[in-house]
Formats: sequence, structure tokens, C-alpha cells
Amino acid sequence: MAHVIDDTCVSCGACAGTCPVGAISEGSDKYVVDAGTCIDCGACDGACPTGAIKAE
Repeated sequence: MAHVIDDTCVSCGACAGTCPVGAISEGSDKYVVDAGTCIDCGACDGACPTGAIKAE
């Protein structure tokens, strides 16, 4: 199950740097998780200052 980033994302990029497989990238209005690449490790959860990342 991949993680998702909700609308509380402030596009700080903290999550992208913690993803061990590079599944997170900058989208048009917030960062996004590539579900096909995400390994559901949860590393990004703790890095997000707004709590915008959730397990889908």
C-alpha cells in the first residue's frame, strides 16, 4: 500500500529527501508519491512537518 500526500502539504520537500527509493517528487501544487515505486517503508511520515503523508 503506497503512501499519499494530502492537501496540507506545503511543498517544503523534506519528504523527498528521506525516501530511499525516490518515489516522491514535486507536483504542480504539492509533492506526490509514485505508488508504483513506493515500498511503504514510512520514512517520509516522520519527515513531514505538517503530517500530510498518510498510508493509503
